[in-house]
Amino acid sequence: MELKLAKPICFFDLETTGTNVAKDRIVEISILKVFPNGNKESKTWLVNPEMEIPAEVVAVHGISNDKVAHEPTFKQLSKEIYNMIKDSDLAGFNSDRFDIPLLAEEMLRAEVDFDMKHMVSVDVQTIFHKMEQRTLSAAYKFYCNKSLEDAHSAAADTNATYEVLLAQLDRYPELENNIKKLSEFTTRRKALDFAGFIAKDKKGEPIFTFGKHKNKKVEEVLEKEPGYYGWIMNADFPLYTKKVLTQLKLSKLNNKLS
Repeated sequence: MELKLAKPICFFDLETTGTNVAKDRIVEISILKVFPNGNKESKTWLVNPEMEIPAEVVAVHGISNDKVAHEPTFKQLSKEIYNMIKDSDLAGFNSDRFDIPLLAEEMLRAEVDFDMKHMVSVDVQTIFHKMEQRTLSAAYKFYCNKSLEDAHSAAADTNATYEVLLAQLDRYPELENNIKKLSEFTTRRKALDFAGFIAKDKKGEPIFTFGKHKNKKVEEVLEKEPGYYGWIMNADFPLYTKKVLTQLKLSKLNNKLS
């Protein structure tokens, strides 16, 4: 089975210095771009994270500090990477909760105005977990009857994720071969930012999902407590969360002025 695509989709995987979306950095990124006509384009980059890779993390993916010491930084690669994905939807394994949020942070640090407004995402892990409850290696074995060699290599994981999605579409006839439908199926909740600090309530209104203003409307909080915006902007929140909050604040201001 081939994917039915209205636009390209980029399967991608990251190897990183850790699992903190706001603080950790990419050390390897691999992208497999699939076009509506079936053509494919792939690219893998090693990245100098400009920070120490902890020994326990090196033990997982095998990318040492020496290996990336003379590689380009993400900022140096950012435009090339963005140009590859900007016209595409995105897909990955656990990508909605980790890879896309961390990629967004790196892009914004590199001053690339990354935004998902014109993209949807498909998290292949969510399909797998909803259907079978397994890991990527188990998914590859289960769906494709293959052993995943070089697990935690970004290129191997990226290609395995693509093959798993095709096999899932073959196995589950109830899954529609449509990227928007798959995106809806794999979306866990209606968050406006990747980290889930700002979401939508049942009426579609933006609300905070944490802290003293949990489940309160963003508009009402910012109106009653203007300093809350400044606190978030100066605190250790992801850059994308800050970007979304700023957009909401400016939208409210523009509505008042119009």
